[in-house]
Amino acid sequence: MTPPAQPRERLRIALQKSGRLGDPARELLAAGGLTWRESRDRLFLYGESLPVDLLLVRDDDIPGLITDGVCDLGIVGRNVLVENSLALGAQGHRPLVEWRQLGWGRCSLDVAIGEDEEWTGPQQLAGLRIATSYPQILGRWLRQEGVEAQTVVLNGSVEIAPRLGQADLVCDLVSTGGTLRANQLRPVTTILDSEAVIAGPDQRLEDGRQEIADLLLGRLDGAMQLKESRLLMLRAARPVLDQVLPLLPGGHEPTLTGVEGRDEVAIQMLVHGPVSWAKLEDLKRAGAHNLMVLPVEGMLA
Repeated sequence: MTPPAQPRERLRIALQKSGRLGDPARELLAAGGLTWRESRDRLFLYGESLPVDLLLVRDDDIPGLITDGVCDLGIVGRNVLVENSLALGAQGHRPLVEWRQLGWGRCSLDVAIGEDEEWTGPQQLAGLRIATSYPQILGRWLRQEGVEAQTVVLNGSVEIAPRLGQADLVCDLVSTGGTLRANQLRPVTTILDSEAVIAGPDQRLEDGRQEIADLLLGRLDGAMQLKESRLLMLRAARPVLDQVLPLLPGGHEPTLTGVEGRDEVAIQMLVHGPVSWAKLEDLKRAGAHNLMVLPVEGMLA
């Protein structure tokens, strides 16, 4: 059973101490206006701008810290969240869920076979040895496919297992595929698409921490939209609006404001992504003028 959380008035978030998700996670939280004071060992960061503290740990420890009530939320890869949640669920703990998908740190958990082998489907794996660091996810997939195979659990260097005779194939994380190719392997099927997520319990927090979490998540939603957002501003005469408006890039609905003393309108809109020179030139040819693309420094979703 999951132990009851200890009463606490401050939100505590677990982050990866080192690795590819740690720095982007801190950058995202800083973009949400958070500042901290570091402990001497730099493993605990006391929030100064908001009552939000950070605990820097191994990524594999994050789900357990949330389950035990030591931390309220964590930023972790979906692969780690699912693997540990399946293991914790088997022990009778409540499930952990994704509170937000963050859109970075993307990779996939793939089954990979020898580059010269033919792939006909999951059934060909019956009776084979599969090396992986994710036995829970692999086991779930094998059961779903109705395949009985032997799982060889390794904590690292999974891709070299077939060359060492430890396994017949592997199930490993793939980002660029370079490591697999270097070991004469090729991915044949994906069993989990992963990215960085905010993980938390499947129920609301207590002791006022939910209000803090809601405030923080609102800021982070804005920060994530803001990262690639631009403010597009232009003017156009009313007679050419039918030519200008269809050319506007994707984003929020544009705001049109009449210009006093002129038969034209000022248009502004929040654009998700860069605005190319070609797009600006198309708008100008359609009759727009005074075009500007401005950075956005702050936004609440």
